Amino acid sequence: MELSATLPYAAEPRQAADLVASWEKAGLDAVWVAEAYGFDAVSVLGFLAARTERVKLGSAILNVYSRTPALMGQTAAGLDAISGGRFRLGLGASGPQVIEGWHGLPYDKPLTRTRETVELVRRILRREVIEHHGLVDIPLPPEKGGKLGKPLKILTHPVRDTVPIWLAALGPANVRMTAEIADGWIPTLFLPEKAEAVWGQALAEGRAKRSPELGPLDIMAGGLLAIGDDAAAVRDQVRAPIALYVGGMGARGKNFYNNIAKAYGFEKEAELIQDLYLSGKKREAEATVPDEFCELMTLAGPEGYVRDRIAAYREAGVTTLNVTPVGPEPARLIEQVRNWL
Repeated sequence: MELSATLPYAAEPRQAADLVASWEKAGLDAVWVAEAYGFDAVSVLGFLAARTERVKLGSAILNVYSRTPALMGQTAAGLDAISGGRFRLGLGASGPQVIEGWHGLPYDKPLTRTRETVELVRRILRREVIEHHGLVDIPLPPEKGGKLGKPLKILTHPVRDTVPIWLAALGPANVRMTAEIADGWIPTLFLPEKAEAVWGQALAEGRAKRSPELGPLDIMAGGLLAIGDDAAAVRDQVRAPIALYVGGMGARGKNFYNNIAKAYGFEKEAELIQDLYLSGKKREAEATVPDEFCELMTLAGPEGYVRDRIAAYREAGVTTLNVTPVGPEPARLIEQVRNWL
């Protein structure tokens, strides 16, 4: 099992680079950079590539709407080159709040768009001459206004022609596709004890169509990390992000995270959290998040308890344990957990 960490959306890049460098020395295997509507992840990843030597660098996630597939392929090739072959391309459809509310683009056909992007990025990295007609037309045909474009292949030579592609997915159809075509899966609000009941069938159906050339599907999940007799208090820190996702990320009837909370068995709580959050009562929404949800979303408690949580993630099929160390010595926590894996 690898050990990774994700930088928060609002991380100051230079301070984050110092932090990642210390985590690398402590044994961290990979770091993921979030994007949403904060700093762009590509700039931060480029800076991290210059400040680190060994740790793998991943985007978590670049959405498949705001960058063309061709640019996504160029970005994967570029970040892989400057990092010496350490890049992981994390992609996803994001959600209507970010795509429509921030980028001003229609949130349409997310699965088809994701599948096309994965296919085209892989072809670009193999330096194929790209001709493709689907949601995206490359080159632009005359009937759509194209006049001078002709099929091209990437000008430079990528360091690797198989940069790992990880997909963020939650809904059954998206998870099914991820298990079929991706190198890795990035689920949000992952509770290991409940994952099989929610995603087991979709994963099995996708794996049944998976090419043997891809190898086994990697899975990245985890949560806040704190070790000690008084560390359980850290669990309360996830109330706010859970309430944000379950209550505020999307609209009524179209909130993927709310659907997941209901699938976990928190039907009434999920509805109440959303009602409160959308009514502007964020603190009340946070207080409504079940204690069980907070506990299963974290690795916080005495050493034996944290070891048990790690075992639960391993049993659920997680191959990359993703942690957010909390406390005065985060590098020490990274080193301690790295020695247990």
